Amino acid sequence: MTIEHQDELDAMRIIGRIVADTMQAMATAMEPGMTTRELDGIGSEMLEREGALSAPRTSYDFPGATCISVGEQVAHGIPGDRVIAEGDLVNIDVSASKDGYYADTGATFGMGKLAPSLNRLCRDGKRARQIGMGQVRAGRPLAAIGEAIGTFASERGYTLIRNLASHGIGRALHEYPEEIATWPTRSERRRITKGLVLTVEPFLSRGALWATSGDDGWTLYGEPAAPAVQYEHTVVATDRGPITLTLPG
Repeated sequence: MTIEHQDELDAMRIIGRIVADTMQAMATAMEPGMTTRELDGIGSEMLEREGALSAPRTSYDFPGATCISVGEQVAHGIPGDRVIAEGDLVNIDVSASKDGYYADTGATFGMGKLAPSLNRLCRDGKRARQIGMGQVRAGRPLAAIGEAIGTFASERGYTLIRNLASHGIGRALHEYPEEIATWPTRSERRRITKGLVLTVEPFLSRGALWATSGDDGWTLYGEPAAPAVQYEHTVVATDRGPITLTLPG
């Protein structure tokens, strides 16, 4: 989506706030012994209360309101009987629509005390997202996002999962440009246009290069197996840089 009018920006800010508030509420409520189904229920109720529709459900018939990925799971984890334990990495990904506008956000949270290496991974995952967002400006090449993130990851000994990309968003969950690499690539020739709405969501890992599907057809796992984190914002490109839409209210 390309934003051309103030009412479009206002509508995107509304759904952006809703998904951000929902993710934060879920993270705050998370505790050891809770199942991912219980955690998803909190998100589902909050989206319904705000008059928003779960985008994974409506777009792909996903069996949950949100995606919750724990431990070895990298993305698209189905809420269910999985019990969240002390020391787990838990990724919460919330995307939804309201009045025909979509926003998407995600973050990885530690359940209680994490190992020092996982704390560093979380901290650097947030930094990788911010570094990528710093490249979002009208007229800049889309490839600059992945180049900047890739340099940061390489300097610190991390890998980036190469088949989970950022994407355009706005009037649908995934729209043009549908694949935006958050790793270095030579094939990307497109440029960021003014008003373009997109996500920035690198998957930073301590060794994984790819995400592979599990037996349930949804949940993705790192290959080779290694801890991974994801941090995501939906942003709008302007001449001065990005406007972040997925901020809590």
